[in-house]
Formats: sequence, structure tokens, C-alpha cells
Amino acid sequence: MLFAESIFQSVLERLKAEDEAAGEAEEPAAHRVPGFSTGLAFDVMEGVSATSQRVGEAYFDNLAPEPAGKEALPAAPEPEPVMPEHLARVAPEEIAAELSISSADTLQTLSEKRRAFAKANHPDGVAQPFRDNANKRMTIANLLIDEAMRRLPR
Repeated sequence: MLFAESIFQSVLERLKAEDEAAGEAEEPAAHRVPGFSTGLAFDVMEGVSATSQRVGEAYFDNLAPEPAGKEALPAAPEPEPVMPEHLARVAPEEIAAELSISSADTLQTLSEKRRAFAKANHPDGVAQPFRDNANKRMTIANLLIDEAMRRLPR
């Protein structure tokens, strides 16, 4: 009866009693994931190799097997990268000549020159040993283009 409790409190008591009764009746299986009707994939699949049950090695089961009698060839060393000629030019005069900024340039043409220069010289696009030169070139080019934009008539 609901003489001493609110409706909300009586509903909570009933739900708690139902949970206790359900908990005593059925213990979940240890290999099952709560909320899913089946266990993990390796529990229900047949013919799964023991190595694929180890997370770190499951990927290797899908690779092609080595041919019988042949050992894996050693990996060929990667050749040393060769610095492109344009990355050796880091003097402001050389970069200005490459950009060929003139008084006839507009905001749009200067922006196009910046994008084209960045496409060919951005540090992210060159090999690691040459990134310092690429960074210097980009810095100088950006300064030159920014100065040209600042001098444009308003």
C-alpha cells in the first residue's frame, strides 16, 4: 500500500526487488559481453587459428604465406634523397627573382604567386634533410609577398 511512501518511492522499491530477483535467477556467462546476445567473434567462429585470437597477430594471418623453401629477401636500403636545385637558392634576391613581383601585380596575382611558390617549396613536401632550406625559402617569399601586398594602392 502507498500510505507512507510516494508513488515514485514505491516504483523504485518495486524495480529494486525485481532486479534482485533477476540477479539471483541468472548469472551471465563470463565470456559474454553485457548487452550483446552473442559472445566475442572468436567464441562463435569455427576454425579460427590460435594466433588470430591474439590481437597483435591477427593481422598477420591475412598476409600471403612465404613460398616454401624461400626465405624473405632483405629490404633494399632506400637511396639518399637528392636536394632539388631550387632549394639551394635561399638568398632574398634569388627568391625575389623567382617570384618576379612587379608593380603591375594585384592582390589576386600575388596570392596566386604565394600558392604556386608554396606548392613547390613547402617544408612538408620535401625530404627531412632539406626542410630547413625550404622553411627559409617560404619565410622569405612570404615576407616579400606581404610587403608587396602592403604597398598596393588601396
